[in-house]
Amino acid sequence: MSILKKQKEIDEITNVKEFYNIIKDLIHNPIVQQMKEYRQHYDTSCYDHCIEVAYWSYLYCKKNNLDYVAAARAGLLHDLFLYDWRNSKKKLNLDGLHAFVHPKIALKNASTICNLTYKEEDIIVKHMWPVTFFQFPKYKESYIITITDKISALKS
Repeated sequence: MSILKKQKEIDEITNVKEFYNIIKDLIHNPIVQQMKEYRQHYDTSCYDHCIEVAYWSYLYCKKNNLDYVAAARAGLLHDLFLYDWRNSKKKLNLDGLHAFVHPKIALKNASTICNLTYKEEDIIVKHMWPVTFFQFPKYKESYIITITDKISALKS
């Protein structure tokens, strides 16, 4: 095995461990665990989708000297809405279409399980930009979650 290949494997293991340490309090939370019960895109659960968005955003932010901790944590919580979005508007009496209201619902739910930084709040509530065109993200990390979220949704 080449030295470069071995170093790449070591870096990957290091990143996975660090990522886990950043989000471990969240992934063990019963409210976050409930995301496993809801389908997000095709046959991907909301939980798996959020883990993917969080991890890829964490990696990108870390590589580019951005706030990878906020990206990982908010990425995990960005879709913490806890309902079946395909047929919930009438059942839950949502105040608008899911695409427009779920970031606020996710922010409210996330705020009940941990203290969020202003950056994490911005990431969560603005992750649907440009759909929510009137709410421009304030931070680079918010844009990264937005883009990663769309890529994850398209690949599912």
